[in-house]
Amino acid sequence: MAFLELNAIEKSYGEHRVLRGISLVVERHQVICLIGASGCGKSTLLRCVNGLETISTGDVRLDGEVVSGEGVDLNALRRRVGIVFQSYNLFPHMSVLENVTLAPIRVLGLPHAEAERQAHALLERVGLGHKRDAFPDQLSGGQQQRVAIVRALAMNPEVLLLDEITSALDPELVAEVLNIVRDLARDGLTILMATHEMSFAREVADSVAFLHEGVVLEQGPPEQIFSAPAEDRTQAFLHKIIEAGRL
Repeated sequence: MAFLELNAIEKSYGEHRVLRGISLVVERHQVICLIGASGCGKSTLLRCVNGLETISTGDVRLDGEVVSGEGVDLNALRRRVGIVFQSYNLFPHMSVLENVTLAPIRVLGLPHAEAERQAHALLERVGLGHKRDAFPDQLSGGQQQRVAIVRALAMNPEVLLLDEITSALDPELVAEVLNIVRDLARDGLTILMATHEMSFAREVADSVAFLHEGVVLEQGPPEQIFSAPAEDRTQAFLHKIIEAGRL
């Protein structure tokens, strides 16, 4: 039995079909990278996994349990499946420490002292222990994104969804965020990640799925996808990436 299963996921907005029967399997401790042109459905797929979008048809299963559809406890799902977006979504009126501890205290019911102890440890891990009393507007984009990752990790998720988390960053800040993801992957966290960082996907992913017009057109090990893609569309996409110097 697979750890995270997406079974024939369809998502439509009116007449517009964004996802067209996507099936994907993520084993425990795997890193799966979703690649493809903007508008291919990567972000929508991640939002469906986390329950931020309702699925038109199909289902999501986590460790054999259906976690999509009517009657699902979304709070319970989001305790198990964290998500980080390309926009940091930090609360501007709260300090870094308050941003990180809010959900563990309110959702998990952790005592303040325990939530703060865990937050301190996580912030130290990403090199931001000294920024715990700062406010988001006092941080760089890369620092804010690292705080957003820590906020997700503070819930101790079983799966982490990463939605183009470097897209809003200046190029020199991308590496500091990707280094955190690299460390999480080494530690065995299960990660499903939509990304335009092809070199990173090639290095870190166990499997890469190329999405095109709402379907998984091709999936395989990074070396296969990046060195010998079978589909014409995949070849054309990667050719543009190489021309742009991003692979």
